[in-house]
Amino acid sequence: MSLPLTPTRRRTAAAVLAAALLVPLAACGNEDDTTTDAAGPSGSAAGSASGAPAANLTVLAAASLTDVFKTAGAAYEKSHPGTKLTFSFAGSQELVAQVSQGSPADVLVTADTKSMDKVKADTGTPAIIAKNRLVIATGEGNPFKVDDLKDLADTRLKVVLAAPEVPAGKYSKQILDARKVTVKPVSQEPNVRAVLSKVELGEADAGLVYRTDAASAADKVDAVEIPDDQNAIARYPAATVKDSGNAEAAAAFVAWLSSPEGQKILQDAGFQKP
Repeated sequence: MSLPLTPTRRRTAAAVLAAALLVPLAACGNEDDTTTDAAGPSGSAAGSASGAPAANLTVLAAASLTDVFKTAGAAYEKSHPGTKLTFSFAGSQELVAQVSQGSPADVLVTADTKSMDKVKADTGTPAIIAKNRLVIATGEGNPFKVDDLKDLADTRLKVVLAAPEVPAGKYSKQILDARKVTVKPVSQEPNVRAVLSKVELGEADAGLVYRTDAASAADKVDAVEIPDDQNAIARYPAATVKDSGNAEAAAAFVAWLSSPEGQKILQDAGFQKP
């Protein structure tokens, strides 16, 4: 015969029942502890939905990539939650010097292969992500009627070029020498964007820049096309930096630049296929 439950016995029974219920809950809690939470075991950001690890990446990129990489960066961050891209744009020769000196960086993208070759001991295997060509940039409406490379030899024109150590400067010298055109520039700039700026501001009548640079300032400058047989092809290699603390995430971004999404952004901006 069962005994009636006194208040003491009711409290004891309730405690036993509660303990029994807590056992499976505790087991579930222990099981969850074996998985990585959203912040990661050490509080770091989790990998993105794309599978690439999240990270803060510093990308050193040629000045001619300024506009397109801002667009590409926004697209990449959107499809890779938790990843933040910080770009540093300059002439390729400056970027190479930074890598050689050990400046913190994760990815390097130059406007020519020779610059990248100078730091091959400090980078991973590069991949060509795009090509480009030169045009003659003039003031809006081409007031001096520049139609050909030979017109740049006119001493009445104020012509500005990229410095010889800059990829755009090397390409400019290459095509001018091939046509036996002697140009005495009023200045030689540290990167191609500085050349474009001089023409935009009216401080120069003409300058040699990449086709994509002229397109980015189409409301301020005119672009005079240079025939392919008189032009040079600029190739843009991208590589990870070996000292990067985010090797996997850096490699994922470099690979993405060659993906259909990355290539569409580059080609929409006027860059040619690799």
